[in-house]
Amino acid sequence: MAQGNQVKRKKKNYKFLSRMKKRLLVVIGLALAAFVVLIVNIIKINVEDGSVYEQKVLAQQGYASTTIPYKRGDIIDSNGTVLATSKKVYNIILEPKNIYENDGIYYEDTTNALKKYFGFTDEELADALSDKESYYKVTKKKQDYELVKSFKEFCKTKEGKNVRGVYFEEEYVRVYPNGNLACHLLGYTVSGNVGQYGIEQYYNDELNGSNGREYTYLNEDYGLTDTIEAPVNGYNLVTSIDANIQKIIQEKVDAYMAEEGAKNVSVLVMDPKTCNILALYNSHSFDPNDAQNLEAVRYQFENIDPDSPYTSFEDFEQNCTDEDRVNALNEVWRNFVVSDVFEPGSTYKTFTISGALEEGVIKPEDTFYCDGGEQKDIFYIKCHAYKNGGHGMVDVAGALANSCNDALMQISAREGADKFDKYQVLFGFGQRTNVDLPGEPSSAGLSTIVYHADNLHVTELATSSFGQGVCTSMMQIGTAFCSVINGGYYYQPSVVQRIEDDNGNIIDNLDNVLVRKTISEETSSIMRQELFGVVENGTGKRASVEGYEIGGKTGTAEKLPRGNGKYIISFIGFAPIDNPQVVVYVVVDEPNVEDQGSSAASSFIFADIATELFPYMNIYKTNDNYDLDLLDAEDEPAESIYEGDVPENDVAGGSENPYVEENNPTQTEDTQDVNSDGNTDNQGETSTE
Repeated sequence: MAQGNQVKRKKKNYKFLSRMKKRLLVVIGLALAAFVVLIVNIIKINVEDGSVYEQKVLAQQGYASTTIPYKRGDIIDSNGTVLATSKKVYNIILEPKNIYENDGIYYEDTTNALKKYFGFTDEELADALSDKESYYKVTKKKQDYELVKSFKEFCKTKEGKNVRGVYFEEEYVRVYPNGNLACHLLGYTVSGNVGQYGIEQYYNDELNGSNGREYTYLNEDYGLTDTIEAPVNGYNLVTSIDANIQKIIQEKVDAYMAEEGAKNVSVLVMDPKTCNILALYNSHSFDPNDAQNLEAVRYQFENIDPDSPYTSFEDFEQNCTDEDRVNALNEVWRNFVVSDVFEPGSTYKTFTISGALEEGVIKPEDTFYCDGGEQKDIFYIKCHAYKNGGHGMVDVAGALANSCNDALMQISAREGADKFDKYQVLFGFGQRTNVDLPGEPSSAGLSTIVYHADNLHVTELATSSFGQGVCTSMMQIGTAFCSVINGGYYYQPSVVQRIEDDNGNIIDNLDNVLVRKTISEETSSIMRQELFGVVENGTGKRASVEGYEIGGKTGTAEKLPRGNGKYIISFIGFAPIDNPQVVVYVVVDEPNVEDQGSSAASSFIFADIATELFPYMNIYKTNDNYDLDLLDAEDEPAESIYEGDVPENDVAGGSENPYVEENNPTQTEDTQDVNSDGNTDNQGETSTE
């Protein structure tokens, strides 16, 4: 009954009203629109700023960056000998936090391994591990690969499995495998791969590369991910330097310095056909592997100035100021051949005669009478043969062979100031050679230390003709001399011949640069024979080497102040006569002999070098029957320039000339030069860069 009385319930029918449908559609539409906007913005952010946000995310996930150092390029000689390279070394990094991990179970094995393989002391380890929370402590630096390799191999063994918290960062150190060989050509580097002096400085940008980087971070799956940007190594430089020639000249100069000695001896060896530099050396050298070592300046304290604040080298080593230390080292690092100027003396006669022959103001057969000197206005200027009454009648060959000042003054008078200066300029005097080595004085500065047409008065023209009063560098003389004997072609001197990448691909071939023509082939041929006569029968006979035909010119320059007995002795020579293969220029500053002016030191050093150099260069003897007898050899005798009155300052540039300042410290900035007319002129400024 109860069941029969149950009332059946009806299902209700729910219907969406049109109003509700519209609302739902609006909501769905808005949601879809928002979703589309979100997708568009995500795409836009990813395209425009994805890398920025990626870096932020990576940083939040745990990010580390390690520098991968580049390798500075090598410097290589013409035969493939490596003169400078970079060696990979390792810095030891300790992680005290990891070493002390797990109650220090790794401590003993790790510290014992560090002691065994790298020589750590207990004190060093105590200091390195003092901060137990640190993950980065740089300890010993510049460890060799072999030590690191042995350590890593030990860590892979059963005994080394508990070594923890030790890893290595790589870097490169500059290495000069041959010690001081060609040190003034190469220079050296300081921290940061910055070149100082020499090729290292001049080609610093080419030798340097760019560091790479390794990024390590936790990705979204908490796994370690590495990203590496590879380093770009520096370029290698292939030079014209011949390490064997360099070794020959260093050994010969060092032997002379040990036996005789001088204030300085410098040698420049060039290929006369191209003006490529084959070797260069200054007697006071340094080891570029340890360029800051004060031992290199010991020679500066052999004869100590009474006014010096230091009593000995040892006193200087212990007590020198930073400024004095740097100044002393700069004297060693400085490249005399490129940077220093001096009065060249009679080697300059080569260019006076070359210009006069080229202009046609003289002919080889012309003669000149030497009676010991010439009166030039208020000054009497002497020849070397003054004490003997002069050389008598000499032709052009005799004037050069006997180094006759009197004849040269007559020749320059025929030329006149304009023509004489024309050839000074053509031969590059008063200008930069633009050699690819740092330290060459500026053209503005060099121009003032040579008399030009506007101030080549009678006296200046006379003294300039034989290389006194004008100042040049060894690089200028060497380059100009090459043009005299190679047919008249003046090339820009150079050291680096080719730039290569670390795979040997050529980046740049540095072709020889012909700057200008100086003299004709005909004049050059005449000059080669005249210069041969200097060595065969004249003042250069002591430069002879048995069996070889050598040409060259001696130089004896009286230093300032005049009459003090100090001289620069030089010889520049070449071989063979008909087809010159090499030029060797030797300058000896103040040889350690009683009579400096009569010293043939430069000629003897040249001969000593040539005896070994010529066979090495396959320069053959042309006269096996040549009997060398030096008993009758005549030197270029010393003779003070002036008889009677002496100018206060007869060197171009006046007190602003660095040569004058160095050798005549009593000069002041307002020192005036007495000209040939007896009046005075203030000298121009000299700037060295």
